[in-house]
Amino acid sequence: MKLSITPKRWLVTVHILFAAIMFGNMITFLILSITAATANDSQLMESCYQIMHVLSKTSVKAATFGTIVTGILLSVLTKWGLFKFYWIIAKEALTIIPFVLNMWAMYYWSLDAINMIQVTSKQADSSMLQTELWTGIIMQLISLILMFILSVFKPWGKRQTAAA
Repeated sequence: MKLSITPKRWLVTVHILFAAIMFGNMITFLILSITAATANDSQLMESCYQIMHVLSKTSVKAATFGTIVTGILLSVLTKWGLFKFYWIIAKEALTIIPFVLNMWAMYYWSLDAINMIQVTSKQADSSMLQTELWTGIIMQLISLILMFILSVFKPWGKRQTAAA
């Protein structure tokens, strides 16, 4: 079963919206991480991490799940398929990064940062957690940007099928 043009357009729209929310979340995490890293006030730092933690439990997970589900539906219900084109396979591989980071890592890193700030009230003690968060944020932003580029340019063409 393949989607007709109107349902396909709606599904693409929902997919783009989920991807945009995921990207917006990571930009928000980046801004909050910069704020926390440069803050001299432990309450401000804790607030930044609290916001990240709330986002990691809600819109980050919802957007990640929604993007993956709509992406799979688009592949299966259109001419693209899951493994017909190299650019789709590359997007599937890149999807592993935000999936793992968004479903587990961001939640635990932000929670650990909150706990550390509450216990120590010192910025210096949170540098390891800030490094973990920064690494996760940068990895996600790079993978999302690469997936956007792959979606627009669709490089490498169709895979060759084996002769029967």
